[in-house]
Amino acid sequence: MSASSSAAAALDAWWDDVNNSPVWQDRTFHALAALYGVVAVVALVQLIRIECRVPEFGWTTQKVFHFLNFIVNSVRSTVFVLRRNVQLVHPEIFQHVLIDLPGLAFFTTYALLVLFWAEIYYQARAMSTDGLRPAFYTINGVIYTIQIVLWLLTWWKPVQAVIILSKMFFAATSLFAAFGFLLYGGRLFLMLQRFPVESKGRRKKLNELVEIVPSSLVLFILRKLPPKRGIAQYHPIH
Repeated sequence: MSASSSAAAALDAWWDDVNNSPVWQDRTFHALAALYGVVAVVALVQLIRIECRVPEFGWTTQKVFHFLNFIVNSVRSTVFVLRRNVQLVHPEIFQHVLIDLPGLAFFTTYALLVLFWAEIYYQARAMSTDGLRPAFYTINGVIYTIQIVLWLLTWWKPVQAVIILSKMFFAATSLFAAFGFLLYGGRLFLMLQRFPVESKGRRKKLNELVEIVPSSLVLFILRKLPPKRGIAQYHPIH
């Protein structure tokens, strides 16, 4: 028991050293920047491929999704590369905007994917899809408006309560997005299982759902978890 306690204490001390080391922080930021850069390049390649294959369809939901994915991950990569410079930006409210804005765009990007799945599901069941896009625009409009109000409150009175409220709001939006993935991703998955086994489109969509839904659920749920350290001392990695 004492050996395991000593090992846990040593591991905790090592993690604190690494977590508070500027060198390790820079390595982490650069590694994340590289990963986001790779995702951005993949999204851009997918967008170009779709545009070359079906240029006559204009800006479809799929094209907009890949475009937003490219923008979100490019901005995230840039922010991580320049993270030290971002932390020196004044007034401090602009730091919050630069760090939080990609998170909002991330929500919009994957809410668009949920919309795409919902439209497929409702059309397959011969149900009206008229209210889906207005609901998508309304939800995004409300979320962006609330976030702008929180930014203004943080600028006007940067107290810890407002910062905590902003973090709670981000957690709530992530939980809401996770619920949308679970609801419509699950419905579409169950519906596709009833299609003929030899259907090529069925296999492709099932594979997409199996790959995307679990990973996206984990990402959104992790984004809503509270930090271990206090808000004032914590610089979250978004």
